[in-house]
Amino acid sequence: MRVSCLQENLAKGLSTVGRAVATRSTLPVLGNVMLATDQGRLKLSATDLEIGINCWIGAQVEEEGALTVPARLLIDFVNSLPAEQIDMELNVRTQELNLKCARYEARIKGIDAQEFPLMPTADDSGKQFVLETSLLRQMINQVAFAAATDESRPVLTGVLVTFDGSQLTMAAADGFRLSVRHARLETEAPEPVSVIIPARALAELARISSDEEMPIGLSITTSRSQALFNLSSTDLVSQLIEGRFPDYTQIIPKGYDTQTTVSTNEFLKVCRTASIFARSEAHIIRLRIGDDRIVVAASSAEMGDNVSEIDAQVEGKPIEIAFNVRFLMDVLSVADAAQVVLETTTGSSPGVIRPVGTEDFVHVIMPMHVRSD
Repeated sequence: MRVSCLQENLAKGLSTVGRAVATRSTLPVLGNVMLATDQGRLKLSATDLEIGINCWIGAQVEEEGALTVPARLLIDFVNSLPAEQIDMELNVRTQELNLKCARYEARIKGIDAQEFPLMPTADDSGKQFVLETSLLRQMINQVAFAAATDESRPVLTGVLVTFDGSQLTMAAADGFRLSVRHARLETEAPEPVSVIIPARALAELARISSDEEMPIGLSITTSRSQALFNLSSTDLVSQLIEGRFPDYTQIIPKGYDTQTTVSTNEFLKVCRTASIFARSEAHIIRLRIGDDRIVVAASSAEMGDNVSEIDAQVEGKPIEIAFNVRFLMDVLSVADAAQVVLETTTGSSPGVIRPVGTEDFVHVIMPMHVRSD
């Protein structure tokens, strides 16, 4: 392999695939990134066997070939180079990659590319869907954060993605909160499909698609074991999570006794202030709702207390309810609306947050149980 490319292009490509590199693995090759020539371009690949990312960058290919090299070493070295052309050459006999850029030169020992796991391509897939990029990114941002990080229930670490006719639905829950987002598809799905995609994979997709303008293709392999997202110069492959996702429709309250409409930014601001005092008290804050206002209170036995008040439009009876303030801040940060509606029933019943002006997003938060003053 003999290939040349610009330092900035290689650095960007390595940044794209770098998050898929395994940090701890019994297979040394999973700590490497693969460099391979592919139809006049340089293909970079990394995988930890849960997710894999392929990225193609422009390059001048003089000789075909492939090699895997330690990802962290290569990324750090390339980032330290000047913004000039990098010449790379593979010594097949020693499995070493020689790099030259301006007055810098390095030799990196690698592992044979034959040992790198194969990743599926769009050609290997069965069901295919086309998704509008900015909408998909918004849906991921509004749902993925609510997935569990605890591996004790693997299905809850994923996002339930359902295609039904012209509707796409994403749902995630961790036992304390639930986020559900609906969207209309321009073309109907040929048949209903429901899969659980790791939230981490979707978060990576949102990250690498930040500059993407073309629609994103989603393919589900015929074995129903992997999902492949196809961008203009990047592919992301993710293992699917097996199991049955809970029936989240049973969690969403069917009614409410109090409906509170409030400015999203003002609500978020007072929550951030209250969180400073709630840190040492399990992040619990109390909301006292009534008289067209919300009083937000947080107290710490060691630090002191804080009370803030904001205007609101309240319909229904007054209520006092406690929430984990981090959960409130998470949903308010992604509501994408000037105002939100908080629907409550009792102090021990779930609260529901919906952006004003749309029926496509709903978020449910379980209340915190606190002792009475």
